Amino acid sequence: MNKWLTSLKTNTPQEGFELAIKLSQKGVEYTQPSEEIRKKLRPKYSKNADSLIHASQIIATNFQTVAAANNYWK
Repeated sequence: MNKWLTSLKTNTPQEGFELAIKLSQKGVEYTQPSEEIRKKLRPKYSKNADSLIHASQIIATNFQTVAAANNYWK
């Protein structure tokens, strides 16, 4: 996989949140490298409230990490 993460530093909380989402997406890519399989699974989990809540929790955890790395944009 290409090197894409060079820093957790961002200029704004919005950029930090977007980075948290990207971190979460990349985590799924690394866990399941087959795009074909991910596309097959997406219809099932995209309609499952528990799956969506869990995805939001992972994004929130990643956002906490990014926020801490940016000293909470103080």
